Amino acid sequence: MQLCFFSDVEGQRFDPLTLTRPVEDLRVGIFTVLDKWERWLHLTTKARICRLYLTPLYNDSTIQPDHDCLWINARFLPDHSLTEQLKSLLTGQALTYSSANHDGTEAENTELVAVVLSGQQSLDCQLECEGINDPAHWVQTLLSASESSKKYTGKAKKLDYLWDLLQFNSSEIEADLGLISLPTVEEHDLRTNLHVMHPERIFVHPSAHLEPGVILVAEDGPIYIGAGATIEAGSILKGPLAICEGAVTQMGCRIYGGTTIGPVSKVGGEVSNTIFHSYSNKAHDGYMGNSLVGQWCNMGADSNTSNLKTNYGLIYIEDWNTRQAYDIGFQFFGSVIGDHSKTAINAMLNTGTMCGVCSNIFLSQFTPKHIPSFSWLTDAGNSTYRFDKAVKAMKAMMARRDIEFEPGYQSMMKHLFDQAKLNDR
Repeated sequence: MQLCFFSDVEGQRFDPLTLTRPVEDLRVGIFTVLDKWERWLHLTTKARICRLYLTPLYNDSTIQPDHDCLWINARFLPDHSLTEQLKSLLTGQALTYSSANHDGTEAENTELVAVVLSGQQSLDCQLECEGINDPAHWVQTLLSASESSKKYTGKAKKLDYLWDLLQFNSSEIEADLGLISLPTVEEHDLRTNLHVMHPERIFVHPSAHLEPGVILVAEDGPIYIGAGATIEAGSILKGPLAICEGAVTQMGCRIYGGTTIGPVSKVGGEVSNTIFHSYSNKAHDGYMGNSLVGQWCNMGADSNTSNLKTNYGLIYIEDWNTRQAYDIGFQFFGSVIGDHSKTAINAMLNTGTMCGVCSNIFLSQFTPKHIPSFSWLTDAGNSTYRFDKAVKAMKAMMARRDIEFEPGYQSMMKHLFDQAKLNDR
């Protein structure tokens, strides 16, 4: 069986994070959605149907025509029930899901969860979807190739909106710990001046480095510290919390539950219920809460995120593409920050801020709620970040982590730059 992913129309709700990645590459808990499915099913991803400009970066494998393919909707998260029903699917069979309404009745809309197709059918579907940036067409193509369908009998864990990543993060940290085998702090030689509460719920990779004076509190949920991570002196960490591979918590930082520090990210100051995807830095003092941060972002010293209105009212979040405010409000929500975006020192991010890709924020006042991609935002106004200057900065940041700035990556960024200019007209 070959593992493949597709997205549907609702997957577009995860922009600006998904401007630079398919939905299955979103991180929630310890792992990305793709990582979770590969571990649950013991399969390797072979193909994806995604936006055309992302294909060169993310479709690096080829479907084998003589082996069946399991196509999974990337918004659905794995658990035992769903995994077992997927394993029972026959070739040509689809699995659908209908959410329940608030009154308990079945919702009218039916979502495609997964479908098993032959390798040749899958190749035909890929060809049919090639060059068509319409998720509804992708879903219909896969459904049309199937011969029958059955309904999922259970309550699915699925991502419908950006804030679901934060809502699920605590429980997904705990679920992901079931997919790996790590010793607890109890099984380690305790480091000097390491203070722990509930050591049986604190999982530390043998290659992680914990400095003196670290405080680990797992009373409200587990703590995961991955391979090569460094927890500097005086860090105070509360679970549920994931510090992923190669990440660093700076001296004296305070990190609260529901937070994921993605691989090779560096975080200091105060952080709560926030997901850093990878290679992003918030190394200095300042607060960030209830926020989503992409890759290669950098928060300047004393940058702060507002996540609560002064009147304690609900925070409404605009859809990135339609600019329409969602009618589902939250009292706590910070910012969504796309890849390669940065803030200057003392930046103040407004509640519900949506920041695109490769933007620079140099304001001395609160940010606007919508910051387009490739913005150069100052007190004098918002101008366009020159593409050649943006590429130079991206190359410099990625070179510091020995990551190559590939031609396909530049092509993706040029597409987003041209799209941002077109939207400004």
